[in-house]
Amino acid sequence: TSHQGGYSHDAVVHALQKCGIRHIDTAKRYGCESLLQKAIKESDVKREDLWITTKLWHSDYGYENTKKACLESCERLGVEYLDLYLIHWPDARVPGKSSREVRAETWRAMEELYEKGLCRSIGVSNFLSSHLEQLKEDCVITPHVNQVEYHPFQRPQELVDYCRSRGIVFEGYSPLAKGEALAHPSIIQLAKKYGRTPAQICIRWSIQNGIVTIPKSTKAERIQENCKVFDFTIAEDDVEILNGMHDGRHVSWDPSLLV
Repeated sequence: TSHQGGYSHDAVVHALQKCGIRHIDTAKRYGCESLLQKAIKESDVKREDLWITTKLWHSDYGYENTKKACLESCERLGVEYLDLYLIHWPDARVPGKSSREVRAETWRAMEELYEKGLCRSIGVSNFLSSHLEQLKEDCVITPHVNQVEYHPFQRPQELVDYCRSRGIVFEGYSPLAKGEALAHPSIIQLAKKYGRTPAQICIRWSIQNGIVTIPKSTKAERIQENCKVFDFTIAEDDVEILNGMHDGRHVSWDPSLLV
C-alpha cells in the first residue's frame, strides 16, 4: 500500500484470498491502517499467517512518541503485535536536535518495543550506510531490515552489500520504478523473449538479485500477474543487461532531502 491512491479494499481482499499474499506493507503516513483492519477481517486469513509491516513517521520520532505511535498503529490495524516496524525516514526534522540524536533516541524505543514482543522485528527505511553506521555506534540492536527503493534504474549495490555484511535484510520497494521501467525498450524486449510481462521481468530480476521485493498495485489482475514470477528464471546474461540499466534516478524521493 502507499499514499496517493495506493489503497484499494477489494485489491487487498483479493490478494489475501485469491493470490496467497501474506505480507502487507503499510505506514502511518499512508493513512490506510484502519482500512486494512477491515480488509484483513473480511479476508478471513488468520493473524498468525500474516506478516504485517508498518512504519513510524518522522512527526512521531523521539523515545516516548515512538512507543505511543506504535500502539496507535496496532490499534488502527486491529492487531496485538507488528511483524515488522520501520523508522520511515532518516531525516528527523526536530528543532534544536540533530537527526542523529533523534534517530538514536527513536531507535532505543524501537529496541524496547522489540524486547517486549510488541514488534517481532524492527528496522529502518530509506537509510544510507552512513545512517546505519551512526546507529551502530549509538545503539545495541542492529536493524533487521532496511527498506529502500530498488529497480533497474536504482540499484544501490554498495548499500545492498553493506546491509548483507551486517546481516540486515535488504527489502526493495517500487520494483517497477512507478511504471517507468515498463516502457523501457530493453525490458519490453526481455518480456517478449521470456513470454512474460515487463512487470514480471522487473520483479523476477529483483528477486534473483536476492532482494525481498514488494510490488504494489490496486488492481486485482495486476496483483495476480505480479505473483506469477516463481516459475521461470532470467538467464545470467539477461540479469546483467538489467543490472547495467542503473542510472541513479529515484522515482519515490529526493536524496538531497537526507541529512
